[in-house]
Amino acid sequence: MRPLRDAQLGAFTFFASALPHDVCGSNGLPLTPNSIKILGRFQLLKTITHPRLCQYVDISRGKHERLVVVTEHYESSLNDFQKQVQTVSTERVLQIAYEALEGLVFMNKHGMVHRALNAQNVLMDGKGNVKLAKFGLYYMTDHGADVDFPIGYPSYLAPEVIAQGSVHPSDPSQGENPLSSGPKTDVWSLGVLLFELCAGRRLLQNIEISERLKFIITLGCIDDIVTVLAEEHGCLDVIRELPENVLTLLRKCLTFLPSRRPTPAELLVDPVFEGVSCLYTPFQQPEYLGERAIDEVYHLWCLAGGDLEKELTNQGIIQSKPPVCTLPNFMLEDGESFGQGRDRSFLLDDTTVTLSLCQLKNRLEDVAGEAYYPLLEDEERDTEYQLIRIILFDRLLKAYPYKKNLVWKEARVDIPPLVRGLAWAALLGVEGDIQAKYDSIDKDTPIPTDRQIEVDIPRCHQYDELLSSPQGHRKFRRVLKAWVVSHPDLVYWQGLDSLCAPFLWLDFNNEALAYACMSAFIPKYLYNFFLKDNSHVIQGEFLHVQ
Repeated sequence: MRPLRDAQLGAFTFFASALPHDVCGSNGLPLTPNSIKILGRFQLLKTITHPRLCQYVDISRGKHERLVVVTEHYESSLNDFQKQVQTVSTERVLQIAYEALEGLVFMNKHGMVHRALNAQNVLMDGKGNVKLAKFGLYYMTDHGADVDFPIGYPSYLAPEVIAQGSVHPSDPSQGENPLSSGPKTDVWSLGVLLFELCAGRRLLQNIEISERLKFIITLGCIDDIVTVLAEEHGCLDVIRELPENVLTLLRKCLTFLPSRRPTPAELLVDPVFEGVSCLYTPFQQPEYLGERAIDEVYHLWCLAGGDLEKELTNQGIIQSKPPVCTLPNFMLEDGESFGQGRDRSFLLDDTTVTLSLCQLKNRLEDVAGEAYYPLLEDEERDTEYQLIRIILFDRLLKAYPYKKNLVWKEARVDIPPLVRGLAWAALLGVEGDIQAKYDSIDKDTPIPTDRQIEVDIPRCHQYDELLSSPQGHRKFRRVLKAWVVSHPDLVYWQGLDSLCAPFLWLDFNNEALAYACMSAFIPKYLYNFFLKDNSHVIQGEFLHVQ
């Protein structure tokens, strides 16, 4: 992850849609809650880092399917920029468009679409550079299937999105879910943002939401959408004074038919952006804490007493109601209830709260230069101690394998939880191109062990939210199958999945490393235990422990 520098930590919350309690899956087990599914998909978002995207840091699951997401955040947005600047220059419009397209193209390479672009979600750092926020909301909710609110904002939705209508995943009468949005939907949203920048006003703000959607759909009967929008908002003269290249850019973005609209990648190489350069601001010496990675800062923020739900409650985002106020007026014998009003707190509150780092900075103000060693049960919650140990292990692991002996020496003292996955890999002697080796293993061809793996995984790992998610199940199957296929002289015994669990949990976003650690651990500590006939091993070694 990138260093914190001038960014802030932000948190926003939403509810996953609840599942019925009396329905089981095909395996006879209860259905996986949607919040668990979202938590599993979120792990991929933590690995996506780009200068034009706000980094995702962590996700926390609360009561009643509530999820709290921690992300990189900035106080300034494109909406604030429009209010501060009366007239935006052509060069600045092109810079903002180019930087936003850089973020969209990077997302598209990872198979993601934003779908929630608006002026509030285009943030700006201290240098005025674009940072796209909430870019993973559409992905982590399975294209909106796991929540009860729509992803996107009416004035910025592309016509093809509106034409699909509303999606109600919990409604069995709806049939199959509609197709997910593609990259071109974000190009339309970007076009609306750029038009607002050029016109100096927000679009479609004075009419009802239903009328906004109807208006966007009717644009399909119009040849020049840009001119019609300008006439509707009384800014035709302003739009006509724009350079021809900017007008061409707006028309390409606001092309009604998706088949004729360019993708972000195609638009990024358009000749209109030739000569666009980023603005530079005088260099300021960053503070020490700002040089640490954003996930390290969040880890230390939690240790210093940070409480996500408390921060959101203080800002009025989370509001609790007395339980007696949530009771229905009456219930039928089959459990169906009536008389409850729709609780608006279950809708998406698109507010991101800045997490204060003052308490953490005060805690670290008087950190001594030398390390000290408190009791083992206390040290993992000691902010100052963890900062020292994290920085030490970060430097040692970057020098691995040359500093292997020092890694062993420091590991005898303790290993910080934040770097435990990489530290274990170093202690087990994992080296070489582990990703290439893992990729070369056939994990798709069916084998006799598949059935036992399918039974063990959902049955044995409900104790952990991450491992019990659909993403966790898929990764379990791949890592276990890779081990079975790559060790033809050994067999799968029940319990191998439990042995795999800690390595997969620590290296959830790096299957190759989890596989390499498990492969190195077994011959070292469970030699011949997974032979087809392991009775002599159990009798000769493991029973001697008694």
